[in-house]
Amino acid sequence: MTETSSTTLELDARVSEILRGGVDPHVHSGPSIAPRAVDHLELARQLSEAGFVAAVTKDHDYSGVVPAEMIRKHHPELSTKIYSGIALNNVVGGFNPYAVEHTAAMGGKIVWLPTLAAENHLKWEKSSGWVHPASTQKIRPATAVPLFDANGKLLDAVLDVLDVVAATGMALASGHIHVSETKVVFAEALKRGVEHLIFTHPEDIVGASLDDAREIAEMGAYVEHSLAFFLNGSKFQTRTEDELKAHIDIVGVERTILCSDLGQVGTFSPIEGFRNGVLACIRLGYSDAQIHDMVATNAASVLGLTG
Repeated sequence: MTETSSTTLELDARVSEILRGGVDPHVHSGPSIAPRAVDHLELARQLSEAGFVAAVTKDHDYSGVVPAEMIRKHHPELSTKIYSGIALNNVVGGFNPYAVEHTAAMGGKIVWLPTLAAENHLKWEKSSGWVHPASTQKIRPATAVPLFDANGKLLDAVLDVLDVVAATGMALASGHIHVSETKVVFAEALKRGVEHLIFTHPEDIVGASLDDAREIAEMGAYVEHSLAFFLNGSKFQTRTEDELKAHIDIVGVERTILCSDLGQVGTFSPIEGFRNGVLACIRLGYSDAQIHDMVATNAASVLGLTG
């Protein structure tokens, strides 16, 4: 064995050890109306081989709590437990407290504020050139799910959902609403007793600066970064590794979560995304323990999977 191949094997083993016990809190496995490269069960098998303890599947159009429960029940041999949540888009009725309560009752972990139906996302779409991969003449285009009334106050339906999140202990994630809206919603959520907050990919779509991310982290939120946006070779890459370091350092390792945000066709698989993400963090100078916190411990904490 050459010295180079030996070094590569050692690095591979190091990455594997860092990822043992990992959690992916934001992964786009299928079935879905959008093309997916991996379904929920295949994801559980792949992540189990890598020693992950959990993953939270995210679909923009439905709550995945039912298939997640079936996988946990019928595949106890898999070390990765699959969970899901609900994104408050058009298909579930936007801010629908009944849907959120049902998601919680079925073991859901995360409530995402509007994503593809966020007013901010629809504005971003027009300038980004992004088109939903499932768009057809048979599927209605998304319409904005409102957050505020004509006087700029949060709608009663939003407050109702925040109360459900607080009562059930689920995490509230910002989705694709604008960072300025996230600050308002998160402040109200804290007043109403929501304990677990996740700021979704400040690096893209939501219009956030580094200072915005720091301000939201100081509110007690975890800042979640999508590796899909940072990895060389990812079809979704819009940022550099150095920008990832700037994002991590502005809030600290202790407030940072790294998720894959993968599962789509034509790019890295979720586990490939994580392996490449760990390699990037090693190159950026983070210790193995720090990286493990960002790919495992912090997500487990916000999802209530520890203790």
